Amino acid sequence: MKRLWALAALAGLSLQCHAAADNTLITQGEYLARAADCMACHTQEGGKPYAGGVKFTLPIGTLYSTNISPDKQYGIGGYSEAEFSQALRKGVAKDGHLLYPAMPYTAYARFSDHDIHALYTYFMQGVPAANLPNRSNDIPWYLAARWPLRVWNIFNASQQKNAVSTPQNETPLERGAWLVEGPGHCGACHTPRGWMMQEKGTTSASEDYLAGADIEGWYAPSLRHLPYDAQQTALLLKTGHNTSSAVSGPMSPVITHSTQYLTDEDAQAIGVYLASLQQGRPDTPTSVQATVTDPDNHYLRYCSTCHGKDGQGTVDVIPALRNNLAVMADNPANIVQVIGQGAQTPQTIGHLSWSMPGYRNTLTDSEIAELTNYVRGRFAGKQEKVTASQVTQILGQQ
Repeated sequence: MKRLWALAALAGLSLQCHAAADNTLITQGEYLARAADCMACHTQEGGKPYAGGVKFTLPIGTLYSTNISPDKQYGIGGYSEAEFSQALRKGVAKDGHLLYPAMPYTAYARFSDHDIHALYTYFMQGVPAANLPNRSNDIPWYLAARWPLRVWNIFNASQQKNAVSTPQNETPLERGAWLVEGPGHCGACHTPRGWMMQEKGTTSASEDYLAGADIEGWYAPSLRHLPYDAQQTALLLKTGHNTSSAVSGPMSPVITHSTQYLTDEDAQAIGVYLASLQQGRPDTPTSVQATVTDPDNHYLRYCSTCHGKDGQGTVDVIPALRNNLAVMADNPANIVQVIGQGAQTPQTIGHLSWSMPGYRNTLTDSEIAELTNYVRGRFAGKQEKVTASQVTQILGQQ
């Protein structure tokens, strides 16, 4: 009888240890899924987590993200861990069809086997199954074929290598590089594309990497010339704003669903890595252009109340206009979008989301162009003029 009790106790202890191990893996997997921004890309606003259906407007047509919950009918519940790894790191689905590289498997290839195991455990045990069908993509038949992806992969994914994450031995610079180039897949938005729609660079070895790119009517600015240090970058990633800047547009859900959940050390590591790319950057223009005028007082009427007469903003609340990425960028898309459509900072834990109204219904496109030129000229020294037709195109009405 004593032997039976001892065996039962050992069995119970084994189950507890197994459950504890699974919980640890689930926690690790959830963190990696957050770092990889899976939630933002696979969860509709107000929808079930990871049920898919998020719309992406691409040059080839409209793509909808798929259900990656553990539902066995519509999701990935029938995937083995090996099949899950194939999809995540090589872009090959369970049934063998090739995934469009809108899913950044070239970056996820840097996940180690342990990372994959943690992610798989999380998605299979830590995510509720959502029995929702996938939405069909709206891509013309002559562009929807997947066989050309084999050629695309040969040229753009053949050098995939797994980078084993060993936080205890990594420097902040190495950790930041892995986060940015790997799970964070920052280059997917911030790196210009080549003729095959591939990222022109995938690591800091390329000057094109993170050099800025157009994305769905916005401009993902260059991360190689950030006007602030690693600590301010980390603060921006964690809260959606720092002492002088704030985030809006497509980057907002990234912070809401992903980067706000990074540890302080990982957010700082990303800042250290991005700061390492700033060597040799040109000086930021700070002088006010004396010839810039606001003839109709649009700036004084609509902007100065919050941003200040001198564009100084309010620390940690209203972004300054001097040394502002949207104002400084050669591409005027972001400043036009913000003036025309308005903006809202990300919703993060412990921080309020701030909104700016849009003035598309108040100002004509010509007036928005004039206001854009005034802001860019005065606070960034930009002399290139934005036209009314550019404003119309950027704001999406021909």
